Amino acid sequence: MCFDPQPDLDNANVGKSDQNMNQCRRETLRASRLLLTKGEQDTMRQQTATRKIAIAGVFTALAVVGSLLSVPVAGSKCAPVQHMINVLAAVTLGPGWGVGIAFCASLLRNLLGIGSLLAFPGSMVGALCCGLAFRLSRNIGLTCMAEALGTGFLGGLAAYPIAKLLMGVQPETAFVYVIPFLISTVAGSILAFLVLSMLERRGILKDYLL
Repeated sequence: MCFDPQPDLDNANVGKSDQNMNQCRRETLRASRLLLTKGEQDTMRQQTATRKIAIAGVFTALAVVGSLLSVPVAGSKCAPVQHMINVLAAVTLGPGWGVGIAFCASLLRNLLGIGSLLAFPGSMVGALCCGLAFRLSRNIGLTCMAEALGTGFLGGLAAYPIAKLLMGVQPETAFVYVIPFLISTVAGSILAFLVLSMLERRGILKDYLL
């Protein structure tokens, strides 16, 4: 005669308890991994921010020192090195950093007496243009063209009211700064293209790309 076995409630409870403990352990392990990943991400962000600040400081210093090699034109001092820095900052840091570097370099140049108020539109407009161009295209050639056109035309036009209203200069036309700005920015853009191309060929640029 066969009897149906009665369910072992004690063993069932023990099994459920073990399952709950295992699930709790898995969730704890998963949470610890997430916390570790978050900590690593925070560390990477801090390292990236520190590196960007260091690179921005170097670029600002190079732009100020490089402005000693400038050509005076109608109250402005055209500095090709600044435009090279604009492109380098656009590729390695981004448009916001590039504009900030251009502003700081222009401010320091004015405080040191080696620049004029026209340094602000002559550098910041091009920095914004080439920064946005690289962010959208990831193309170094187009970035250099954006710097040249942005500084040459937009920066040159923006310099006219500043020269007339703030510097007491009476430019003949609104386009008087376009040609000298173009000459300066084209020279700087070519320098930047050569430097970036060399770094790209040697495999160094990929470590600093935005």
